[in-house]
Amino acid sequence: MIITVCIVDDNKDIRSALEQIVAMSDSYKLLGSFNSAEEAIEGIPGLQPNVVLMDINMGGMNGIECVRRLKPLYPDILYMMCTVYEEDEKIFEALAAGASGYILKKTPPARLLDAIKELNEGGAPMSSQIARKVVAAFQQKQLVAGGISAAHDDDSLDVLSNREKEILEYLSKGLLYKEIAASLFISPETVRKHVYHIYEKLHVNNRVEAVNKYFGR
Repeated sequence: MIITVCIVDDNKDIRSALEQIVAMSDSYKLLGSFNSAEEAIEGIPGLQPNVVLMDINMGGMNGIECVRRLKPLYPDILYMMCTVYEEDEKIFEALAAGASGYILKKTPPARLLDAIKELNEGGAPMSSQIARKVVAAFQQKQLVAGGISAAHDDDSLDVLSNREKEILEYLSKGLLYKEIAASLFISPETVRKHVYHIYEKLHVNNRVEAVNKYFGR
């Protein structure tokens, strides 16, 4: 299956580099490339890509606002913020706007392509630095909350097998499916099935929600 991609970035050099990365593999097809959020809002609806790589800080409208406007109208399109920023506020604002992944521009090309694939298959890829910030924020939130929901969440986590808990630990570190598979000496497809069961048992839809529930004990 060919994964169709659009790129939104106002930096010409970075945009060109991302275009080349997408063009590296026969499994990906670049449908469009835009140098502003305003152009993206006009062009993306007609292209209907599977995945959009979205910069955050651009002249005029920023990428988070662009996702906030497009996602409710075209919910099947997946957005991955591709940025230099690691600030907690940016991360959570982007996720709240409808982004499903958050990866740093310094990410190696092969990992970026893997992240696009994972996003398209229902995952929520994040750079390991970003995942650690998400986990830390959830842990801090739990300390502030004083463990009010602890009993409920512990009950939910009891339904997970030891293998599923193990995989959830790896997910919380921002690892991709194939990296988890290599660590556990199983196939990526087996990891994918375990992740599906984790989401089903915890009644969540993505990695961020699963990590939230796991570390929100």
